[in-house]
Amino acid sequence: MLQSRVFILLSIACLASAADFTHATVVAPSSLSGPERKAVALLVDAVRERTRITWPVAASDPAPGSPVIRIRRMPAGPPEGYQLRSSGSSIEIGGNDERGVLFGVGALLRALEMRRDSVALPRPLDIRTAPKYALRGHQLGYRPKTNSYDGWTVPMWESYIRDLAVFGANAIELIPPRSDDAADSPLFPLPPMPMMIEMSRLAQEYGLQCWIWYPAMDPDYANPATVEAALKEWGEVFRQIPRIDAVFVPGGDPGHTEPKVLFALLEKQTANLRKYHPKATMWVSPQGFNAAWMEQFFGLMDQHPSWLSGIVFGPQVRVNLPDLRRRIPKQYPIRFYPDITHSTNAEFTVNDWDVAYAQTEEREVINPRPLDEAQIFRVLQPFADVGFLSYSEGCNDDVNKAVWSALAWNPEADVTEVLRDYARYFIGPDMADGFAHGLLALERNWRGPLLGNSSVDVTLAQFQDMERRATPQQKLNWRFQQALYRAYYDAYLRARLTDETARERRAFDRLRRTGSTLSALAAGESELTAEQPAGAPLRARVFELAEALFQSVRMQLSVPRYFAIDPGRGANLDLIDRPITDAPWLLSRFTAIRALDNEPARRAAIDDILNWTDPGPGGFYDDLGDPANRPHLLPGEGFEKDPAFFHSIRTGFGGRRNTPWRISWYRHAEALYGNTLQLHYTGLDPAAHYKVRFTQGGDSTPRLTRLVANGKFEVYPFRKRESDVKPIEFDIPAEATAGGTLTLEWQPHPDESGNGRFVQVSEVWLLRVK
Repeated sequence: MLQSRVFILLSIACLASAADFTHATVVAPSSLSGPERKAVALLVDAVRERTRITWPVAASDPAPGSPVIRIRRMPAGPPEGYQLRSSGSSIEIGGNDERGVLFGVGALLRALEMRRDSVALPRPLDIRTAPKYALRGHQLGYRPKTNSYDGWTVPMWESYIRDLAVFGANAIELIPPRSDDAADSPLFPLPPMPMMIEMSRLAQEYGLQCWIWYPAMDPDYANPATVEAALKEWGEVFRQIPRIDAVFVPGGDPGHTEPKVLFALLEKQTANLRKYHPKATMWVSPQGFNAAWMEQFFGLMDQHPSWLSGIVFGPQVRVNLPDLRRRIPKQYPIRFYPDITHSTNAEFTVNDWDVAYAQTEEREVINPRPLDEAQIFRVLQPFADVGFLSYSEGCNDDVNKAVWSALAWNPEADVTEVLRDYARYFIGPDMADGFAHGLLALERNWRGPLLGNSSVDVTLAQFQDMERRATPQQKLNWRFQQALYRAYYDAYLRARLTDETARERRAFDRLRRTGSTLSALAAGESELTAEQPAGAPLRARVFELAEALFQSVRMQLSVPRYFAIDPGRGANLDLIDRPITDAPWLLSRFTAIRALDNEPARRAAIDDILNWTDPGPGGFYDDLGDPANRPHLLPGEGFEKDPAFFHSIRTGFGGRRNTPWRISWYRHAEALYGNTLQLHYTGLDPAAHYKVRFTQGGDSTPRLTRLVANGKFEVYPFRKRESDVKPIEFDIPAEATAGGTLTLEWQPHPDESGNGRFVQVSEVWLLRVK
């Protein structure tokens, strides 16, 4: 689509071992296209914003010997590729096409060291490159549900789109005015349709692809009147948007239409789209389909619909990407739609996250996960031949965007070097290495149990050192503020957890040692009630940084303070004091025990608390949400080989309820889609009788599951878990344990559809009865 070829020659005087660009001039011919002129403007503006230096742009060379940036046309090469070379005092950027110019400029900006009143190139460059994947983009949804985007002005959007392009992104994806969101946001600077037009215009001006994520949300597309209304509604959007390269329609969430009906609608919508954008393409995902609908979808694909251009693999698709690629005819490319924005209850959850993080930082926390994202990319992206366009709900995942864009350009890129480029360009050259390693440290904060992770305190110390050395401009920089927010939040959470865990242990000790039950309850309660919470200065700094982030980038870290729509949508400031131990549950039990009318009953109830996890002689206990305490769980392949957990059991987390829960109920092991959750026991007494006791916390949607022993003995038929969590017991058939081994298997119902989290179990006791 973009035909022009451009060559950029930057020849800049080198005053020392590092080439000095401080007094360069840009020479640009009048024949440059609009996107090429935007690339030059990006180069000049980025330097000025970071250095106070404005490089002049001229139509002819300056005086001989003066530093100069020349722009010339270049012969054809691989699409979007460029050359970046330096020799002595000159640098050459050769763009193979309009985007090649833009990405060559971006590569130079990542390499430059820009300081107040100076610009330098620290090392020689000799690069000839083109992207591995043709599509490298990110969803930018201007809607209330996002954690920052709904407060952005057009200039803020232009700045961010430029930032994405600097790291090699060539596409953005917009969301139409009607989706599964409120129609308005108190933060909107423009109504949704005018802003959508402006964002598409920006993509057009910079020569970037513009996609639309367009959900089919109406209840009955088998009704001709519904279809006619949808054609009119969508067509009006298509008519107004300056540029549309593709439309992606998810099969669900929102919307839930049978595949054959959805395909009939989209065939009509494709013709509708091409009235206004003749070269635009239509894509669809089988999101949220149950097993029967999935087979219907594959049957439709085997008919090779001519109107359909490609398939999207993203959240809630019940077959893994390699399997999807095998089942889809080769003529249809697959676009990856990775969820890079959510940390739990999502496509790519944080592996074995500590429940304290899950309960407080929650689903849309600031989440730099460079190594995890690289692993996800390298395992799955090769099966999505066209490339990716990510699922994002705000700027909380900004680091992850840079990592995905860089790896889609060069899958062999060193992640640490990508982070150094990120830090050099966005934070400053003097913090390039320290900030890059700080981002890696934030990811390490989430590895393993928080209570024993002393590196959390080291991470905070590293960021506090950078904070002390930061310039005023860096302290106002939202990316710097984001990293500080996470470092302080993590450290405060660990301080709380250390203090409150110690209090809980002392409370248990009081329950065991104190004479009368009423005295024991009073003593235990006194230990659990903190007069002065641990880490108060850290907490105060978190609140200061939340305010700074709202001012700098409209980040909505609180519902009442900053107009977020829900605490789980990035507003984790509201959750910072959420309980992270069993203290609320214990206090509620203490109240109930006090109401018992005799000492033996109260003592028995206290003993139940103290011995909660004790399965008795010959028994076994697994806390399935605790990766360190589930010895009988069959885990599957694991994150390194199976980052989407299609063939693995993952740790999941339930939402808060009105009544206090044990921590073991807020976390669980879960099997996705049609997979089962299995526990295997050996060394059982063949002559004994056993019972299984278990609890199920889980998320907000109860699912039908059944329990089978050794693959053939039904322990209980399909049932939904109860809303009131409590231990449930069932007999194990004697035949199942007669051989001394036992496999317990929780199975999902085949008709389940939606988010895929169909099997969720919190705790399991295998009890030897006799």
